[in-house]
Amino acid sequence: MEAWRGFKKGIWCENIAVSDFIRLNYTPYEGDESFLAPPTQRTEELFAKVQELFRLEQEKGGVLDIDTDRVSSILTYAPGYIEKGKDIILGLQTEKPLVRAVNPFAGFRNAEQACTAYGYKISEKIRDDFLYRTTHNTGVFRAYTKDMRKARHAGILTGLPDAYGRGRLIGDYRRLALYGMDFLLAQKAKDADELGRQDMSEENIRLLEDIAKQVEFMKQLVTMAEQYGCDIRRPAENAYEAVQWLYFAYLGGQKEQNGAANSIGRITTFLDIYMERDIAEGTLTESQAQELMDDLVIKLRLIRHLRTPEYNDLFAGDPVWVTCSEGGMCEDGRTLVTKNCFRMLHTLYNLGPSAEPNITILWSENLPAAFKKYCAKVSVDTDSIQYENDDRMRPDYGDDYAIACCVSAMKEGKQMQFFGARCNLPKVLLMALNGGKDEIHGTQIAPEGKVFPDGEVLNYEEVIETLKTYMAWMAKLYVNTMNIIHFMHDKYAYERLIMGFHDTVVERLMAFGVSGLSVLTDSLSAIKYARVTPVHGENGLITDFITEGEFPKYGNDDDRVDEIAQWITEYFYSELCKTPTYRGAKHTLSVLTITSNVVYGKKTGTTPDGRKAGEPFAPGANPMHGRDMDGALASLNSVAKLDYACCQDGISNTFSITPDTLGADADDRSEKLVAVLDGYFSQGAHHLNVNVLDREKLIAAMEDPTLYPNLTIRVSGYAVNFNKLTKDKQLEVIARTFHDKM
Repeated sequence: MEAWRGFKKGIWCENIAVSDFIRLNYTPYEGDESFLAPPTQRTEELFAKVQELFRLEQEKGGVLDIDTDRVSSILTYAPGYIEKGKDIILGLQTEKPLVRAVNPFAGFRNAEQACTAYGYKISEKIRDDFLYRTTHNTGVFRAYTKDMRKARHAGILTGLPDAYGRGRLIGDYRRLALYGMDFLLAQKAKDADELGRQDMSEENIRLLEDIAKQVEFMKQLVTMAEQYGCDIRRPAENAYEAVQWLYFAYLGGQKEQNGAANSIGRITTFLDIYMERDIAEGTLTESQAQELMDDLVIKLRLIRHLRTPEYNDLFAGDPVWVTCSEGGMCEDGRTLVTKNCFRMLHTLYNLGPSAEPNITILWSENLPAAFKKYCAKVSVDTDSIQYENDDRMRPDYGDDYAIACCVSAMKEGKQMQFFGARCNLPKVLLMALNGGKDEIHGTQIAPEGKVFPDGEVLNYEEVIETLKTYMAWMAKLYVNTMNIIHFMHDKYAYERLIMGFHDTVVERLMAFGVSGLSVLTDSLSAIKYARVTPVHGENGLITDFITEGEFPKYGNDDDRVDEIAQWITEYFYSELCKTPTYRGAKHTLSVLTITSNVVYGKKTGTTPDGRKAGEPFAPGANPMHGRDMDGALASLNSVAKLDYACCQDGISNTFSITPDTLGADADDRSEKLVAVLDGYFSQGAHHLNVNVLDREKLIAAMEDPTLYPNLTIRVSGYAVNFNKLTKDKQLEVIARTFHDKM
């Protein structure tokens, strides 16, 4: 085939095996960034138009426009362009950039509320179309039990995807470029034939229907591409087509689903194979290769979904988590870093810092030194990228995995995830101390127990035994809640196209999460090492605590308290695993909050660690603000002790350090950041967001947004434009620890 000219043959030629294609054909790169090209004039002119649209979008309160007359799908819209004739990579979600689409399949009322919040009214036609249609949200609330509703309302289970697309899926969009759609459709037909020869078990019937849905939308994608003058039935024949085909596959998924985190995957090394071939053939220059990546990233920065204010409160800054995974090592010992990994990072200079795509570096001690230093330089200059431990994940996932959303690893095209926000751990403690009642409203949430007496010092062993009982109850309720959500999502809002870029028989993960880990850890430490006395309010429940004496605080490399944090995650995970999951999904757990640590705090009463009612939690696995007092390395060491084996959905750590603490000049800062990352990940730590900035800069940006209009920061597993955060979220970020000593 002309498309595969010059490629080394392997099992990938007969069966879908993108990883085999990559291993046989990629060119590792161990040099530095000196080859990189600046933006072309065309890129600068096109992106100037995009930046003006971003400005107008922000002026209008965050939403530029909404098409309220049509329901979004692959073929709903005619071809869209930023400026026809100047776009290199073609395709927009709607017909104009930044116009948001209505996608009510997850929940009609939520789509309607989102429109209303921005001054729009959903059309009567859409209302009529959905009058007798069951949405995912409707199905979920039909099946929810009283306990599930109460836990959700109280904020013990928060951010559940029971009203929006679930996301956390990474279609293997590379397949379209490598094989073309005809090949992929033929494979789906073969899978259907094989299932048809088996007994019609419930799972096989589901799979047959899944395939039929996938095929329908895969064919629609062919039609969509034809409208742009592209024939994706055949494989891509050059670098331009490889980028375009891959983007069409991703774009189709975004038109169909408003998922919380439909990441794009591990694409740069794959695309580099085509670029290297074209450069060798003399049909592509370095400037053109960079221009392709710049244009792709411009399109990814335009991805938008319509969200309700309540969603934005949980996940602030309008993120879509177009997560791109870079670097890592091949299982044969070679680095997977290529020139195109540098090109992706270089877009943060050619186009300026940005929260999207959410660039994630898969860090290994064996990465090329020049790449490590360039990554550190990008972090210091832009605060736009994050790091995850390839040496820790590769043994579990192989060398062809990618990161979804913030920190969640999955084998590309071979695993998918059912995700479901997180459990509020400090509220579980307060519920345990209050006999199963919500500490704020007094509602009986969990089975009734004793309320710990007013004025009587808490006994650590008794508290732990009671907490274990309620954590076990909570874990069972959590799993069963998730089972309902994802049963209904498969039934009423199945991701037809995205799942078409997965194996038909796919391994499923079910991702649970916890928030407030450091609050619970320090609270238990206070009960164990100090004197904590409950104070009852008028309703007979505990509304405050008197804490006397010192106690060790998480974040200072003190095993006395760090071991409590380890126990919490290990115990809760073990309890989750006792309840079977929908479709046999594997239980996983994350310590991750996004920006919802602020909302969780608002829903939670005073805790024994000294945190007052309504105050934010720390993000993710971070120590509480200002309590990690023994320096940057001690803080990192505490988080590194959490066991990834029971937290395979990810352990998010957001790390902020002042520039002067990191080094005297740019080179010094880059070298020291490399050393910090090497040291942190060598302990088996999983994830690190890196911010190199001063608190004063954030305060100035909050007071006058025009000073730093493109200021990007890492928050908790993702990056965000600081000016897009609401005031309470900005204040919480400013209150975090900014390390001024190592």
